[in-house]
Amino acid sequence: MKLIKLFINFITIFFCLFFSKILLAEDVYFQEGKKLFELKKYEDSKFKFEKDIVFNPKNENSYLYLAKIFNKKGKKSLEETNLNTVILLNPKNEEAIYLLADLNIKKSDFSKAKELIDTLETVCEKLCSSKKGLLEKLESLSKQ
Repeated sequence: MKLIKLFINFITIFFCLFFSKILLAEDVYFQEGKKLFELKKYEDSKFKFEKDIVFNPKNENSYLYLAKIFNKKGKKSLEETNLNTVILLNPKNEEAIYLLADLNIKKSDFSKAKELIDTLETVCEKLCSSKKGLLEKLESLSKQ
């Protein structure tokens, strides 16, 4: 009986340690990716964000940084896919809405851009002043 209790305690401790390392790894990959992104090491940071998503598929920030990386590389469709994922995970993510609106302006999808700018207006807290710039860009390009 004592041997069974000892074995159960050992298994419990093992699983607790194992899962705590996994939880710590999730945040570590994102933080490493962010540091590499700031150092403009986009390929290395992309790998870290993708690794973070494996552990935490609902981390909107990793998708947002992937979108920024794809923007730098000129891969607009991958940028758009990641921005849409961010908005799917968090419909009130201002930065993703802003970046997606800007991307749609560049793609000449003015109705979608206007819709996103209207959404930004309802959720903005930090990027409210940036909305004006998007509207000006939208108006000037839609008149051409």
